[in-house]
Amino acid sequence: MDHGPQSHPTSRLAGLKGVGVVDLSPEARRRIRRILEEPKFELLPLGNVLEQCRYLPSGAQVSITASPTRTLEHTLDVAADLAMWGFEVVPHLSARMTKDLTHLAALLKRIEDLNISRVFVVGGDAPQQGDFPDGFSLISGLEKIGHDLEEIGIPCYPDGHSVIPDDRLWQALYDKQPHARYMTTQMCFDGELIADFLVHSRAKGVDLPVRFGIPGVADRLKLARISTRIGVGQSVRFLTKHRGLVSRFVRPGGFAPDELLEDLIPRLDGPESDVKGVHIYTFNQCDTTERWRQEYLAVL
Repeated sequence: MDHGPQSHPTSRLAGLKGVGVVDLSPEARRRIRRILEEPKFELLPLGNVLEQCRYLPSGAQVSITASPTRTLEHTLDVAADLAMWGFEVVPHLSARMTKDLTHLAALLKRIEDLNISRVFVVGGDAPQQGDFPDGFSLISGLEKIGHDLEEIGIPCYPDGHSVIPDDRLWQALYDKQPHARYMTTQMCFDGELIADFLVHSRAKGVDLPVRFGIPGVADRLKLARISTRIGVGQSVRFLTKHRGLVSRFVRPGGFAPDELLEDLIPRLDGPESDVKGVHIYTFNQCDTTERWRQEYLAVL
């Protein structure tokens, strides 16, 4: 399968902002370059996912979400296709979409049969379908069944959650930390807020390596169409959780992910930050997102 450069639609990337690049220290440039060279790309299991993955680098690590309008089996079907094409696949397991231990065991067997060794466990926004109300209960189920997974990732919330109180979010991190290998920040546009969250996490004893979740380059009209395809209720929750998303994308030129990185990375000092990399929310617009990444790396 050809993963080489494709013809890209005209976008704001023709005039890449690179805001602040000239003001970055050599060390900040090096750190941004390091985490951008091998990112994880998040994909939605929608109809255009196989078309869009052509724009990603061969062998890239891709995370396949669990859509409330589909099933976890569908997520694994997409994962199977992408694994066959040579991608390093990390399927999401949604607790609220998993019925019981029998269902979880079947999902785990499918994952093992596909030679997939990494998963990302979320509570999920779908109505609860069975015995697992949250991510920790699902991880406990995996432990009860027994598994050979090399890596389990979990989410964290620098900007809080629309319905879960902060004290419960912290308790969830404490509970899941012994079973997880890293945490990924859910999308937030405020570099200072993310950096403060990481400092606070370390002070509270959460020492998991972190992947910073950053938005890709998404056209606002396509983003709106994707929002309707992941479900109306889900769209409302998504936009509620990610405050500022609408205003960021509808302003002229949209949102430049480099702005966030240039705000965030210089705020992080010392090995205690333990930054594992970045997790790019592509919204299935891998063409514009990957073009941005390549152009930005070229100017760092």
